Amino acid sequence: MLLLMLGLCAGLIALSVAGVLSPAESLAAAPLNGLSGLFNRLSLSLNAAFEELNNLGRLRERIAALEEQLARRQIESIELREAASDYTRLKSLLAYTSPLEDQEFLPADVIAVEQTGITRSIIINRGSRDGIGVGMPVATELGLVGRIIRVSANAAQVQLINDENSAVSSRLQATRAHGSIIGQASGVLRLTMVDLDETIEQGDLVITSGLGGNFPPDVVVGQVTSVRQFEFELFQEAEVRSLIDFDILELVLVITSFEPIDLTVFEPTDET
Repeated sequence: MLLLMLGLCAGLIALSVAGVLSPAESLAAAPLNGLSGLFNRLSLSLNAAFEELNNLGRLRERIAALEEQLARRQIESIELREAASDYTRLKSLLAYTSPLEDQEFLPADVIAVEQTGITRSIIINRGSRDGIGVGMPVATELGLVGRIIRVSANAAQVQLINDENSAVSSRLQATRAHGSIIGQASGVLRLTMVDLDETIEQGDLVITSGLGGNFPPDVVVGQVTSVRQFEFELFQEAEVRSLIDFDILELVLVITSFEPIDLTVFEPTDET
């Protein structure tokens, strides 16, 4: 059998070399070529898939690195915007204080805001250690904010001018007519106690008068938005809008050189 098989193989080889088996070889090789091509394409696909997986891993690492860089840039951008905003506010405050050479100011940050119907006040990060005292006025470049009512070592409470218990002696800049700015529960300002023969126009600027000794004169309080005058009333009133948005107040100036004047010592006593 071995000799027979060897002889058969030798004969087939001889016939193949002679070209006699070419048609049969082509017919038999066709399915093998197809199967070989299939395995070749499968191998290429697997290689491409593995290459994509490797590229995907590198891309994920690259994306993570870029996200970290972006987060750092965003933090830097926020810090730069805050610095620019602080610079703008400080520049405005400096422009406000420069002409007032006879006054001394101390800048302070607002660290708490209380805007309820009962009280309207802010807390600043300056206190008795910084020379802050009760009664000192507080302002910004846009006008009067309020006055100090309580002081601790490193903080102080400021009663806003739109508080119900706040009263500011004021006058109209144009006509010099005197009145009093009273805070309302709604948070608006009302100019009261203005004589009937005085003229109040919408858009008039209201400033402090200095009467009563609680505030320095000529500090902007607000602008008249509407006028109210009722029949048989002894005085006329006006609604006033402050130029300051108390809800977003961040930086203020304490007028440390101003000392409130106590006028109660001049009031008549029972013995008098």
